[in-house]
Amino acid sequence: MHIAEQGEGPLVLLCHGFPETWYSWRHQIPVLAEAGFHVVAPDLRGYGRTERPEEIEQYTLLHLVGDIVGLLDSLDAEKAVIVGNDWGATLAWHAAILRPDRFRGVIGLCVPMMNQPPIPPTKIFPQNEDELFYTLYFQTPGAAEMEFEHDVRSTMNSLLFAASGDAGPRNENDGTPNPFGMVSRSSGLLAQLPTPPLPSWLTEADLDIYTEAFTASGFRGGLNYYRNLDRNSELLSCFNGIKVVIPALFMTGERDVGLSIPGMKQIISEMPTLVPLLRQTIILPGCGHWIQQERPQEVNAAIISFMRNL
Repeated sequence: MHIAEQGEGPLVLLCHGFPETWYSWRHQIPVLAEAGFHVVAPDLRGYGRTERPEEIEQYTLLHLVGDIVGLLDSLDAEKAVIVGNDWGATLAWHAAILRPDRFRGVIGLCVPMMNQPPIPPTKIFPQNEDELFYTLYFQTPGAAEMEFEHDVRSTMNSLLFAASGDAGPRNENDGTPNPFGMVSRSSGLLAQLPTPPLPSWLTEADLDIYTEAFTASGFRGGLNYYRNLDRNSELLSCFNGIKVVIPALFMTGERDVGLSIPGMKQIISEMPTLVPLLRQTIILPGCGHWIQQERPQEVNAAIISFMRNL
């Protein structure tokens, strides 16, 4: 496992989402270290310079939580605060559920804590003759890889822009691009997105680093997380209803693509039933899905305040 590491003090782990790497925390690492914390941001399994098992079934949440517990062991750390965005948030919530003895606080960004559904998730997502939900599009090995890896730089620019607050207000049916919605069966995911400008929070040098990372690793590892949605539901069904018993914080952007998923706002509002020690839900105006990159000052302040008050 490759990690970026800086600082001394109480340990905080920063877990990225799809399609990101440790680099998505570039604005947090030095600031949190300066604030007196030991900061570690790994490339998660399948990403960047971390190992990429070939077998799809090697990417379940049990494997991912195991990786993070193993990371704690390798750092000789008894406990840590875990912070995650997107898939990293899903990992963080489950780390809190499965190993509350190793994590003393959890911060989820953009993806709330929620129970596994009563039926396989792939049976819930919408599809019709012309389109299917992006998580279903990601199920077929090789399909999304072929599309995304054709021009990695263009793919990264399109995905990062379209899911950011820069893309637009994201009101219902306002035409704001959404890479994580319905996907055309005939033309794929990227063709429905406009040719984007560089987001205001991303530099050409930043895009170079992401392009280099995904050119080397490909997208298969990250896509395999989605290919374990049903498997995760089956393996973790025995934990349904178990509450997160450690202090928690949730942050999201007002323009996050996830808020357009039916029922998501209700899930967020009802999260205290699953997370009784949830201290606060913060919604950042004008912010999209890449919250720690789009609004680093607000995210840094929230993390530091949370950790200092544990």
